[in-house]
Amino acid sequence: MARRDAKPVYSTTDGDLRKVRDPAEKARLTGDGTVRVRRETSGRRGKTATTVSGLPLADAELKTLAGRLKKRCGVGGSIKDGVIEVQGDHRDTVVELLRGEGFEVKLAGG
Repeated sequence: MARRDAKPVYSTTDGDLRKVRDPAEKARLTGDGTVRVRRETSGRRGKTATTVSGLPLADAELKTLAGRLKKRCGVGGSIKDGVIEVQGDHRDTVVELLRGEGFEVKLAGG
């Protein structure tokens, strides 16, 4: 006899339900497919940073890509809420590398 409070462990649409899924990561993976690269200075005491958002990658892949971007630009950076931040204005280099990886890239902002 099945228990009434038992939860399903597998779904044909979501796979293994025992693994905890981050809803923000799931939304990021199903984005519009366009990667946006922008230059930002707000909240950084006037310092410039290049941000990359809209990447349809899981957290581990995002971390690997961020490492390659930082090495190519020769600067530091971080990942916050699925957005890669690279120190300095390196939009051209970042766009070139992402297009080489096969992403559809769009320059956004100023």
